[in-house]
Amino acid sequence: MKVSAISILLTIVTVGTASTIACSNGGSAHARWATTAGSGAPVSAPSGAYASEVTTSATGAPIPASADNAPLPHINAKRAFQYTREVTAFGERYMGNENHKKLERYILDHLKGDQIEDDAFTADTVEGKFPVRNIIDKFPGTKDGIIVIMGHYDTNYWLRGTGYVGANDGGSSTAILLEFANQLRGARSGDSASPKKRDGYSVWLVWTDGEEAVKTWTDTDSLYGTRHLAETWEKDGTLKKIKALMVMDMIGDADLDIIRNTNGTSWLLDLIYTAAERMGYQSHFYALQGPIEDDHLPFYNRGVPSADVIDLDYGYHNVFHHTPQDTMDKLSPKSLEISGDTILETVRLLDQR
Repeated sequence: MKVSAISILLTIVTVGTASTIACSNGGSAHARWATTAGSGAPVSAPSGAYASEVTTSATGAPIPASADNAPLPHINAKRAFQYTREVTAFGERYMGNENHKKLERYILDHLKGDQIEDDAFTADTVEGKFPVRNIIDKFPGTKDGIIVIMGHYDTNYWLRGTGYVGANDGGSSTAILLEFANQLRGARSGDSASPKKRDGYSVWLVWTDGEEAVKTWTDTDSLYGTRHLAETWEKDGTLKKIKALMVMDMIGDADLDIIRNTNGTSWLLDLIYTAAERMGYQSHFYALQGPIEDDHLPFYNRGVPSADVIDLDYGYHNVFHHTPQDTMDKLSPKSLEISGDTILETVRLLDQR
């Protein structure tokens, strides 16, 4: 199917020089963003982020953390990369097609024995009605509150028939959540029939559906799954219990550079950078910054502390994004390791707050 091309405006700022580059992605933009660096300085670290900073006072001033000698968390990057390969092998996974249903079953097969909930509904879109299913895996904790980690598993409806497999955009996010489930499951004590609670906040993993636009990215043609889930959680009181919400998206790029999405909560963005510094991964975070629209927005707009962990600089001039070139050879297990380890460390830091 032929799709209309649109441009995403990228502003890349270096010392004393600013250049504007228009990138044509074709079809619907996953997000719209512009990188900035304040008064012309290069953005190599987030403003106000420090290795010793884990929280702020009521006035917003940083409160230094005490010395932290806790062991560093590590995902199984080889396993996460294999999950990405297996997810990508399903091919096109847009809402309503058979491969999408197969992927749902694949995810649920990996979550057997966990506390699973569904948020399923029918979305009314510009191209008709589609079934949408958010899959929620809950790991109860000893503290009162919830940490939510999300990642979408759908690919683009408007790219159907092109051979688009979304290895990074949809594949990597699906896989990293499966690996997080492994880590959270292994960290619990007790037997499988009666596992004990994790030592910290409850953690909910959410495989979101309908993130991609069906035709063209707008406020109403995008984020179908999370817009519905945010409304549901607002009505039942869940939103008030969420201490932090993080979205994982396009985190497998071999040339990993997580953007500081300014459509997010500053203290949480800073905490993620603190975690990256502690892991020694800070060079992969926040060289670029700007506003990005993603699955966190319906929650962020309702006051939930939210952050988007995304590398939306995928190939030279973003050339691989939303094209059939988004394939496994562009990804790296190391990038999954960097992203995954950093978020596990962020969860640990959140548990301490």
